[in-house]
Amino acid sequence: MLKKTDTHDTQKPSRTEAEAAVRTLLRWAGDDPDREGLLDTPKRVVNAYQEFFRGYDEDPRQILSRTFEEVAGYDEMVVLRDIPFESHCEHHMAPIIGRAHVGYLPDKKVIGISKLARVVETYAKRLQVQEKMTAQVADCIWEVLEPLGVGVIIQATHECMSTRGVHSHGVSMVTSRMVGAFRDDEKTRREFLTVVGTFESRKG
Repeated sequence: MLKKTDTHDTQKPSRTEAEAAVRTLLRWAGDDPDREGLLDTPKRVVNAYQEFFRGYDEDPRQILSRTFEEVAGYDEMVVLRDIPFESHCEHHMAPIIGRAHVGYLPDKKVIGISKLARVVETYAKRLQVQEKMTAQVADCIWEVLEPLGVGVIIQATHECMSTRGVHSHGVSMVTSRMVGAFRDDEKTRREFLTVVGTFESRKG
């Protein structure tokens, strides 16, 4: 479980309270939560929220706790590309849909590659700002694995921008965080960017 400092409020409302809140929003939107088509909507919304925000109940540092040192002296970059994720922006609770590229330069120990995807997923399954999520993924790997360097690049579309406000479609946002050798060594950073490639070149 997460430390208290990692969450906002430890006093979580009951499921009944959560469903009542959905009914209130349905009425506020102008509909009748007692009509047939909406009778089960509060329950479905709460079930969906349990899935959307399950990252609050997971500790990404624990995910990275099991490492492997028998790697036959492997000391080159490890990169996992195109990790899909779905998140929600903390400003409008609208979906953020994207992909992440995660790389690190091991220092005597490596992690199972599925764990990198799980770290991305854990942070994505919280209310997010893309810049913050990018930093969280990179800093978590840096702090737990203690590698020589970490690089994270995230590209995502934000439905708070495409379905409301300016209604801009086909726009994506790219954020990155480079730590250690990925920031300080131009050759290492360039190698990571080359391995990742461009998003455009792999479309279709």
